Amino acid sequence: MNNLFDIILYSFLSGITVFFGGLLRKIENFPEGKRKEEFLHSIIAFGGGILVSAVALVLVPKGLKELSLLAIIIIFIAGAVCFFLFDRFISSQGGTKAQLMAMLMDFIPEAIALGAVFAHDKSLGLLLAIFIGLQNLPESFNSFSDLVKSGVSETKALIIFIPLSFCGVVGAVLGYLFLGGFPKIIAGLMLFAASGILYLTFQDIAPLAKIEKNWRPALGASLGFLVGIIGQKIIG
Repeated sequence: MNNLFDIILYSFLSGITVFFGGLLRKIENFPEGKRKEEFLHSIIAFGGGILVSAVALVLVPKGLKELSLLAIIIIFIAGAVCFFLFDRFISSQGGTKAQLMAMLMDFIPEAIALGAVFAHDKSLGLLLAIFIGLQNLPESFNSFSDLVKSGVSETKALIIFIPLSFCGVVGAVLGYLFLGGFPKIIAGLMLFAASGILYLTFQDIAPLAKIEKNWRPALGASLGFLVGIIGQKIIG
């Protein structure tokens, strides 16, 4: 029972950053101009750095530990292809739905893995919760802007983010109840998510972070990865 309470608490804290990211974007009043452009691009790069650190320090190591080489190859390729096909589909749809689905593509699989991992490794589960929370913040910050640009009012966009914040709790509880005793399935899910995250990072996040003749946003990616290193060192 204590484990279940901890899972609900940690998944809630990691998921509520979806709402806080949107709220931060709504209330920010950085003056328009070059400085604001640098700031926004740095936020995107920071989120990308955290995503890459999650892949390198948590998701892939778990897959390498539990799975055979053939399984790793098949699952990793399957993850990349599935995210590629889904990305093409949502891009063809455009609009609000596409933006929301893109944000959830990595959040939900990781939340399920969080609940499953927590059943037998609390430290790894806590580290994964921190990663999820940190990456949700810049992702929702940027997704909020996309929603507003597509015609959704700021208030409605913020309301949309409230139920999305609780998706992680549902996924984590389901992962804990049904996958806690299957470490290989957990590892496969994490590796699948890792492959998809890498695809999203280089397809969508990294290109958006770049500004011509400006190198500051790229430092945000390094800082984001450093956050992952610090978390891994403290928890692991």
